[in-house]
Amino acid sequence: MADSAIGTRQRGRPKRTRSFYDKEVQGVIWQVVVLTVVFGTGYWLYANMIFNLENRNIQTGFDFLTREAGFAIGETLIEYSPSSTYFRAFVVGLLNTLQVSALGIILATILGVFIGIASLSKNWLVRQLTGVYIHVLRNIPVLLQLIFWWLLLLNDRFTQSAQPRSNPDGTVAPLIGDIYITNSGVYYPAATDWRFWLVIWGGLIAALVAGWVVSQMSKRRQAETGQTLPVGLITAGLVVLLPLAGWLAIGAPWEWNSPSPNRFRLSGGANLSPEFLALLLGLAVYTSAFIAQIVRAGILAIPKGQTEAARAIGLREGVIMRQVILPQALRVIIPPTTSQYLNLTKNSSLAVAIGYPDLVNIGNTTLNQTGQAPEAILIMMLVYLTLSLLTSLIMNIYNASIQLVER
Repeated sequence: MADSAIGTRQRGRPKRTRSFYDKEVQGVIWQVVVLTVVFGTGYWLYANMIFNLENRNIQTGFDFLTREAGFAIGETLIEYSPSSTYFRAFVVGLLNTLQVSALGIILATILGVFIGIASLSKNWLVRQLTGVYIHVLRNIPVLLQLIFWWLLLLNDRFTQSAQPRSNPDGTVAPLIGDIYITNSGVYYPAATDWRFWLVIWGGLIAALVAGWVVSQMSKRRQAETGQTLPVGLITAGLVVLLPLAGWLAIGAPWEWNSPSPNRFRLSGGANLSPEFLALLLGLAVYTSAFIAQIVRAGILAIPKGQTEAARAIGLREGVIMRQVILPQALRVIIPPTTSQYLNLTKNSSLAVAIGYPDLVNIGNTTLNQTGQAPEAILIMMLVYLTLSLLTSLIMNIYNASIQLVER
C-alpha cells in the first residue's frame, strides 16, 4: 500500500516546463548563436579569399611546395641549394627554429635558475645585482634586445674584423686555441666526419635519459628501503662513457678542420653567425629574467620550517637547496616556466628583424615569390601550434610526475 502511494505521488508530480527565461535554455541558445556567428564569419572569410584569389588568377593549394625555390639560405642544418624545393626550404627554416629554440630554452633555464637562487643570497651586493638584472631585462622589449645584441656583435669596436686587412696589425687573433670571435661570427674547429657529432649528441641524450631512469629507481628504492643510489655519480659516468662508446664504435675518427686566417678572411672550421648568436643570446637572456623571478617566487613559497628543520639536522646550505627546497619548489615553478618556454619559441619568429633564416623568414620569402599567402601563413601557424602543444605536453607530463601523491 505504501508503494502504491509513493507511485501515485510520483505520477501526480507535475513535469518541469521549459521557458525562454530558463537559464539552461538561454545557455543553449547563446551557444548556438555564438557557434553560428563563428562558423558564419569563417565561411565568409574563406569565400571572400577564394573570390579575390580567382579574380587575381592566383592558384590555390599546396602544389607550390614541389616547385624550385630559387633563393639561397645562409644557414642550413641540412643540404640545401637554390634548386631545392619550397618544401625543403620550409624544412630548413623549421630546423633553424628548433635549433635556436631548444638551445635558448636550455640556456635560459640555466641562467634563470642561477639568477633566481642568487637573488635570495645573504650577500647584499649579489641581491642588488640580480635584482637589477631581473627588473631591467624584463622591462625592455625583446625585439630591442635582439637588435642590441646583433649590432654589438657586428660592430668592430667590440669584436675584431674577420678580414686581416681591416685590423690595425693586419692579423686576426684567436680567443683561445683555434677559436676566433669576429664580427662575422664565431669560428671554431669542426670534425670532418659528420658521424662524430651524431654519436656525441646521441650519447649525451641517452646518458641524460638513463640518468633520469636511475633517479626514478633511486626514489623507489629510498621509499622501500631508505637507501639511495649515487645518481649524480652514475649519470656523470654515463655522460662520459656513452659518447665515448659511440665514438669508438664508428672507428674513433679524430680529424678536425680548424679555421685559419688567409689574405682576405677566415676560412675553414665551422661558424656561428652573428644573427644566430644575437637571436640565441637575446631570447635566452630575456627569458631567463622571467624564469629567475619564477624560481625566486617558488623558493619563497616553501615554508621556512622546511629550511629550519634541514639545518637542525646538520645539512649544508647547498644540500638543503638541492635536496629539500628545489624539489618542493618545482611544483610551483614548472607551470609558469612552461609558459616562458612557449613564449621563447614563439618569440624566435622575431628573427626576421635581424636576418636569421628561421621559419617565418623563409615563409615570408616564399609568400612574396609565390603569392601563396594563405598557404604559407597556415603552414607557419600549424608549425608553431604543434611546437607549443608538444612543449606543453612534455612539461605537463613532467609536472604530473613531481606532484605529491595523496593517500
